[in-house]
Amino acid sequence: MYSVKEIYFTLQGEGLQTGRPSVFCRFAGCNLWTGREEDRDNAVCQFCDTDFFGIDGVQGGRYTAEDLAVKIHSLWPHSIRQETPYVVCTGGEPLLQIDQTLISALHRLDIEIGVETNGTIAVPEDLDWICVSPKADAECVVRKGQELKIVYPQSGIDPADYENWDFDYFFLQPMDGPTLAENTRKTVAYCLEHPLWRLSVQMHKLAGLK
Repeated sequence: MYSVKEIYFTLQGEGLQTGRPSVFCRFAGCNLWTGREEDRDNAVCQFCDTDFFGIDGVQGGRYTAEDLAVKIHSLWPHSIRQETPYVVCTGGEPLLQIDQTLISALHRLDIEIGVETNGTIAVPEDLDWICVSPKADAECVVRKGQELKIVYPQSGIDPADYENWDFDYFFLQPMDGPTLAENTRKTVAYCLEHPLWRLSVQMHKLAGLK
């Protein structure tokens, strides 16, 4: 059984796929933080901005692989059936749960699979889009994929250390919070000075999307 916090249809708000219609499947649990606010100060990653604790969100629950694939497919609008259904598996840390059984169930329904991961867990085969967001003080073992996205500035992480990793696209995303404006200025400046890196902003927040 897979523990899922929530599943919903929206537009991807970050990275290269910004603006793409997507079903988001947010898996419960993470290996860098419990998701409980009282544990944040002791977490490996303290700046997570999503609620992945429990299974009480919209369409949340425990699913078999087949039932989860069917649920995801059912949320893809009939009006865009001519496009390949696309699911973003996120969390928390989705690779704590995603396995070949679920991947096969999704692919049987012709669903394209993207994953957003912190990169600390090896990636199973046959995912269609891999976005890795490394976190300081956590060993990143996934060094190959489509998209590397670093929250910036992040103490303990220097983007230059990642430039030889085997990714197609490299993004810096300003860290949200009370210093967002200053972080955005720093991120823009870094991208201008280091053209390998592209700017990613959280469009879904600007547009009022979930």
